[in-house]
Amino acid sequence: MPVEFISAVHTDSGASGPAATSRTGFDRDHLRRYARALDDGGFDHTLVAYHSASPDAFQIAQFVATHTERIRPILAHRPGVVFPTHASRALATLDRISDGRLSVHIISGGSDEEQRREGDYLNKTERYERSDEYIQILRKVWQADGPVSHEGKYFRFEGYYSDVKPVKGLIPISVGGSSQDAYRVGGQQGDIFGLWGEPLKETAEQIAAVNAVADAAGRPHPRIWVSFRPIIAATDELAWEKAHRTLGVLKDQAKNTELLRHYRTTGRPANVGSQRLLDIADRGELHDRCLWTAPAVATNAAGASTALVGSPETVAKALLDYVDIGCDLLSIRGYDPLNDAIDYARHVLPLVRQELAHRAAGAHAA
Repeated sequence: MPVEFISAVHTDSGASGPAATSRTGFDRDHLRRYARALDDGGFDHTLVAYHSASPDAFQIAQFVATHTERIRPILAHRPGVVFPTHASRALATLDRISDGRLSVHIISGGSDEEQRREGDYLNKTERYERSDEYIQILRKVWQADGPVSHEGKYFRFEGYYSDVKPVKGLIPISVGGSSQDAYRVGGQQGDIFGLWGEPLKETAEQIAAVNAVADAAGRPHPRIWVSFRPIIAATDELAWEKAHRTLGVLKDQAKNTELLRHYRTTGRPANVGSQRLLDIADRGELHDRCLWTAPAVATNAAGASTALVGSPETVAKALLDYVDIGCDLLSIRGYDPLNDAIDYARHVLPLVRQELAHRAAGAHAA
């Protein structure tokens, strides 16, 4: 499979600058501009994130699809919010609207606090069990030639059938996480498996864990999606100056009680992925070529929060290091999202693709 690039759309211009301290929720013109910048810039996919306080992800994904030509939305979706029969129909409809460009990223939920904001009181292990069952139902409905019934641990229904089917019969499904439960569900069910940016050694170990589950289940290995927040400038020195300015802003944002109330949970994170990032940060700020963990500490590892810092050449080489260990979906989004996405498209994506093309030509000649 080719190496592809993922970004993440932002719905609010107030949250897109390095000095952002508040959110207005939804800015239609900004979202359109952002989606088109990703489309024109050569990104392959864009995550449409999910949070209990954010604009509805289904509608954002539809907006992105209808205002772009080629970029493929990856819709983040929580199984505990929408019943799977309805979700199967809604996802298939959205896939039709996008002409087959949709993928879905299943979020089992790493924080009890955040899940309970929407009435989900299952524990983490149960949430992953539910996700496994949910994914099976989605695929069963999409592939069915007639009515489907199901009786499982978390869902039960009789005689369901949907007239609308995905363009290609199925929609690619992504699973993410860093726990054993995540590896199990991702290896058994995922077409894609998502990881946050850890050092190369730890990332390779996680890939091996997921692939081992897939091997045991007799399934192809899922494609590996790894996420970073690159900070680039013309030279490495200038990039590090920019990185430390960015870190100061992140620390100031951490004091914003409005953002804390809606978008972060209290205390040490409950999810294993965030715990791993903080533990790695405890071992040092800088790893491998240019992986910087200080932003994870400043944000309490709220989501993908490790940075790659350097010139475009340095960051491109770092991304290729991850390609070399088995990552073929590279998620890069910045702390100044729109401006950073434009810079990545101009200066980083071409370097990575040029080197990959050079490697392919050399292999072909050999």
